[in-house]
Amino acid sequence: MKILVINGPNINMLGVREPDIYGKQTFADLLALLDETARKEGLEISQFQSNHEGAIVDKIQESYGKIDGIVINPAAYTHTSVAILDALKAVGIPAVEVHISDVDAREPFRQLSYPGMYCEKTVKGQGLDGYRQAILYLKEKYGK
Repeated sequence: MKILVINGPNINMLGVREPDIYGKQTFADLLALLDETARKEGLEISQFQSNHEGAIVDKIQESYGKIDGIVINPAAYTHTSVAILDALKAVGIPAVEVHISDVDAREPFRQLSYPGMYCEKTVKGQGLDGYRQAILYLKEKYGK
């Protein structure tokens, strides 16, 4: 099974960016967790991070016919990007949304998720382990 993990703006700054909200683990720690999960679960996991909305849309579109599942943390684009929502809908690939922090306990504007309107599950407030949970969900439901 091939899973693409997409991270939006500022996720590359984990460990530096607001550690009281996002924790002290780094982006390198996240990549190591993805590699370890892939090895343990016998999955092919690729990772993409961009601070640019169009690059994320392009990556989703490029996944059509090549990827079995998407784990996406749209970050700030969660609350603004109809383009990412439309790209997910266009490719029709099963997707799970991840948020490192508990967005429900934060500012009111963070309560709306456009990409989440397509995703069949959202994992939030579980730190980096939320990515592992999302990957395992996709494997259990769609694994080949």
